[in-house]
Amino acid sequence: MCNGIWHLPNEPKQNIYSENEDDVLENFRDRTKLLGKLNQNNCTLEITEIKESDTGPFCFRIEVPVTSKTGGFDFTHDCVELKTLPDPPVPILTDQKTATEDHPLSVTCSVTYTCTSHPPTLTWSKGKKDDIAEVHKDIKPGTWEVLSILTFTPTAQDDHSELTCTATFYGEERRSSKTMKLYVKRKENYNHIIIPTVVGLGTALFFGFFCIFMVKKYKRRIAELQSRDGSMWNRLSRLSRRIRSGGPGPSPSDHRRPARDIGDLANNVNSNSCARQKVSKPRFPSPKSQPKFCSYKEDLDDGDDYINTADLNIYGNV
Repeated sequence: MCNGIWHLPNEPKQNIYSENEDDVLENFRDRTKLLGKLNQNNCTLEITEIKESDTGPFCFRIEVPVTSKTGGFDFTHDCVELKTLPDPPVPILTDQKTATEDHPLSVTCSVTYTCTSHPPTLTWSKGKKDDIAEVHKDIKPGTWEVLSILTFTPTAQDDHSELTCTATFYGEERRSSKTMKLYVKRKENYNHIIIPTVVGLGTALFFGFFCIFMVKKYKRRIAELQSRDGSMWNRLSRLSRRIRSGGPGPSPSDHRRPARDIGDLANNVNSNSCARQKVSKPRFPSPKSQPKFCSYKEDLDDGDDYINTADLNIYGNV
């Protein structure tokens, strides 16, 4: 039976892998394993717990039983070298350019790895297990890629929130993560226009009905006041009508109190004076035979409005 061996270059006895563990260098014991099958022309080697010194080069050879005529095969002319990284690779996030509220969104997280037996695990900061799909791709010999696709429906609360994808490598000590910020476009609606408009119309209708109610109320009150006979409102209404008609007109009190002009007053004075003169005896003789006040009535009829109050004096004692 053939035996596959990995060893250091130019050192066939310094094995890093062999079916016989005693032939393996102590530095590589329990850290190497042959994954491929030789009968399938696959000699893939797995090295765990990589160290900085595990750079190689490493060569492969096949040993056959002694009874075989070939004796074995050596591939020292085609050795491999390893390049170790101080930190694990960082995941790459790709998403749709626009995220809309209440519409499905797909975000992809990808990372490369070099060990198919222990691929990295990708986890998300949000979403459920049923929302995640995982795919592995062979990019080139010795390098693979794992893709984790998260599909979820963002809401308004997800706007300006952070979404993180974390890659955990074998051993659970090596991790790397990538974070992106979500910008969710609100779905188109006209609530910001409809609500203020409805509120404004409602307020206007309320004040309109309130004003109509108050006008009707005051009209009824005015009608009640006008229906009362002799009320102050009736007097003010008549006064207002007289002012609008262009003249003051007689007031109700004027109708109750007949006007007395100066002529009537003078007649009363003359009549009273004459009457008193007739029944009274003067103690002193009159300066004139005919007193002025007895004949003053004739002067009032000439149309002259001027009244000489001196002519109204009565001489003598009554």
